[in-house]
Amino acid sequence: MSIEVGNKVSGTVSGITNFGAFIDLGDRKTGLVHISEVSDSFIKDIKDVLKVGETVTVKVMSIGDDGKIGLSIRRAVDKPIETASNTQEKTSSYQGRREGGAPRSGGYQNQRSNRGSKNVEPKKDDFDSLMSSFLKDSDDRLTTLKRSTEGKRGGRGGRRN
Repeated sequence: MSIEVGNKVSGTVSGITNFGAFIDLGDRKTGLVHISEVSDSFIKDIKDVLKVGETVTVKVMSIGDDGKIGLSIRRAVDKPIETASNTQEKTSSYQGRREGGAPRSGGYQNQRSNRGSKNVEPKKDDFDSLMSSFLKDSDDRLTTLKRSTEGKRGGRGGRRN
């Protein structure tokens, strides 16, 4: 089978490092599966998940000009497509947030925002969704911080006497 971007191929784990695993694809070709591409959940030690000599199915993610092959185990696994209701449940948890990312506090605003909400058990999200929500909150906070410091003299900090 030819090794092209997007193909799923079978290979053998030939080496394990702290940042990922090298996969022997046959025909004298070796690719790297980064530790973040091994599983949807957090992996502290890759040696707990993969062993040298183990046969795995990987998806070819990239082939560099220098011949380096980027692979993914977690993307080689077919997952069910998310339905619209699942997507809406994930986004509904952000309704009670201000632009700065902090929850609303007290008074009429807070009561109004909780009117139609349900008591939903928090779900254990996968790493990608947790990371994307963290990045969104972080960007919002940085934007708010920049906006509040731009107009002040000197560009940073409070006013000086």
